[in-house]
Amino acid sequence: MLLQWAAVQLQSYVTLEHEEIVRLLELPPNPDLGDVAFPCFALSRSLKLAPAVIAGELAGRINGDGKPVRAEATGPYLNLFLQREEWAPKLLAPLLASDFGQSQAGARQRVIIDLSSPNIAKPFGVGHLRSTMIGNALAQMYRASGYEVVTVNHIGDWGTQFGKLMEAYRRWGDEAKLKEAPIKESLSLYVRFHEEVENDATLEDEARRWFWKLENGDEEAHRLWQYFVSFSMEEFDRVYARLGVKFDHTLGESFYNDKMGAVVERLTELQLLEESNGAQVVRLEEEGLPPCLILKTDGTTIYPTRDLATALYRKKEMGGDLLLYVVGAEQKLHFTQVFAVLKRMGEEVADDCLHLPFGLMKFDGRKMSTRKGQVIFLDEVLDEAVAKASAIITEKNPELEGAQDVAEAVGIGAIVFGDLKHHRMLEVDFSLDEALRFEGETGPYVQYTAARAFKLLEKGGLSLEGAETLSQSGAIATEGRYGQHLTGAAAWECLKALVAYPEAIAEAIRQHEPSVLARFLLDAAKRFNRFYHQERILTENEEETSAKLLLAAAVASLLRSGLTLLGLKTPTQI
Repeated sequence: MLLQWAAVQLQSYVTLEHEEIVRLLELPPNPDLGDVAFPCFALSRSLKLAPAVIAGELAGRINGDGKPVRAEATGPYLNLFLQREEWAPKLLAPLLASDFGQSQAGARQRVIIDLSSPNIAKPFGVGHLRSTMIGNALAQMYRASGYEVVTVNHIGDWGTQFGKLMEAYRRWGDEAKLKEAPIKESLSLYVRFHEEVENDATLEDEARRWFWKLENGDEEAHRLWQYFVSFSMEEFDRVYARLGVKFDHTLGESFYNDKMGAVVERLTELQLLEESNGAQVVRLEEEGLPPCLILKTDGTTIYPTRDLATALYRKKEMGGDLLLYVVGAEQKLHFTQVFAVLKRMGEEVADDCLHLPFGLMKFDGRKMSTRKGQVIFLDEVLDEAVAKASAIITEKNPELEGAQDVAEAVGIGAIVFGDLKHHRMLEVDFSLDEALRFEGETGPYVQYTAARAFKLLEKGGLSLEGAETLSQSGAIATEGRYGQHLTGAAAWECLKALVAYPEAIAEAIRQHEPSVLARFLLDAAKRFNRFYHQERILTENEEETSAKLLLAAAVASLLRSGLTLLGLKTPTQI
């Protein structure tokens, strides 16, 4: 927003289109260098002058026209200093709208986001957190930008792992133990299968036989499969409720069973299927890729077959304009092959698919492995986070009402933010103690800053609704009395940071990177805390207090909005 307004000030002085000016404008790293900087290199060729000469001439023209902007030439840069008393109300007024940051950039476009996707009969470990919360944050940001978003939890409820589990249950299973602790007992059986197969290779054959029976409608295999699915979904739904994550559709891989035949037939018609050691593959040498396996030697399907059917369904039946797959980086080759096969089939959806990979999550240096039983249950981590948050809150504010709900919001929020603040491709070595700090780059720090702003509003007798009403009346933007009290360096820098919120959301979507928004919120919180500590907000001057409370209202509203997009709650007291 600041760059847009600065571009308007420059428009009559340069021969560039408005959007080109916006693209070139920069925010100086040091406020002493101005509020906005324009590099004059782009004008050098057409004007046949050195950039430094152009900057000097532009500064003279702007300063001579009496605009509410002071211009200074620093080498090839034209630095603009906005007249704070006049510009502060203009920056403040839009911040107070409840829909600030929202747009219609994606109107009439439907985005289908594949996220979370845990496997049935396996624990919901901390490793699943990344797909779930990265995907959830992207969905929220896309919605805020006017897109129609459809979230799909693509449950792993099909495949040879069920054959392994069925064979393990047949050999070593205990129904009473399974009913008492279904997920942990299933994990134990799965781990034992992989231990035993080291000494008995026939176990793999038996597992394949069970899956073949499942695909071919065997009654006992189907009964066991349904049992594993039912208790797993109960566990998953409980964890999702704690995370505050909801899905528009939960469709397991099995949903596409009756749709895979058509894919195989189409590949056959196009003469894309070739036999390879008894299996059926699509060769992708021209794309520089290994063959994509479609049917195994026993005729059963595999992941690529199901994902081909899934993509076609999401495009043709669900009407997706853009299909996003929030799946770990280890699946990069898989999705590259699937999208390449779709391209070979002549399907337009091939150009609408995008894999959004992310790095591994370790917990205190440990890598997760379901096969080896090295799994940290997410639910247990959430419990520990909430307990630690509760202890911290009790020490800070022993009289706090609803302390347990606040601890739940802060504890879980710490885990979510602790993940999302990192670039999604980075490997995250998660530390719970670090994530729960109320200082530094943490979720509790941003939540606590929001609570501080809300407490100021309560003391000053101003509500967010009251602030928005005042903004809508036009009084803030037109009455100079508000601007004169927001000209201090801390207040001004806070205002400048806040108005970049819409751009932060847009950039986070462009990069498919929630960390862009998380980093923006951290910066906004730091700017407000600097203002809070450097200036008195509740003063004896009613006009000054009113102006500064409006800035606090803007901060409270924006931090709550941004944290909501990332999947965090915002307690008004901590």
